[in-house]
Amino acid sequence: MDLMARVQGIVLKPREEWIKIKAETASVSGLFMSYAMILAAIPAVAQFIGYGLIGRRYPFIGWVRMGLGTSLLRAVFSYILSLVMVYVFALIINALAPTFASTPNQLNAMKLSVYSMTPGWVAGILYVVPFLEWLVILASLYGLYVLYLGFATPMMNTPKDKVMTYLIVSIVVVVVLSMVVGLVLGAVFAVGGVYRPL
Repeated sequence: MDLMARVQGIVLKPREEWIKIKAETASVSGLFMSYAMILAAIPAVAQFIGYGLIGRRYPFIGWVRMGLGTSLLRAVFSYILSLVMVYVFALIINALAPTFASTPNQLNAMKLSVYSMTPGWVAGILYVVPFLEWLVILASLYGLYVLYLGFATPMMNTPKDKVMTYLIVSIVVVVVLSMVVGLVLGAVFAVGGVYRPL
């Protein structure tokens, strides 16, 4: 698999790309190591630069920056938690399959999870620039559309009348997982404890 071609396909022509993806033979570990681990590093590295070298402006606090060691630790935590989130999301998609008259398939569930995260991971480079972080959220929302197209392909052999409910439940799951990751990072790296004014 050509990594750049796959990223471009998922971001620019997701409907066509899902058809290619469904026909591909792969392994869960191969997909995780040769795709997810590489792309998930983009926002982690960008956050290290953004939080540790550039800094952020917070209401009522001012312009602050993390120490380099703390910023590196936060980037590593963020990276690990995002990979855990993707893996757990795939497990849940697969576990939910029978509920929506779909065929359980761990590989296809991992494809749905990993490839739907692509737009958010790629846009994660924007964490370097403080006032562009909101674009990462927009890219992640586009990832939900990519996820919908994956379900509609249908990656899990979901009947058409069940696709939307399967998608909605999956979106709730990924939002909860994202909130848990955010809460863990927020609790470990609280603003008052690890930032210093510039």
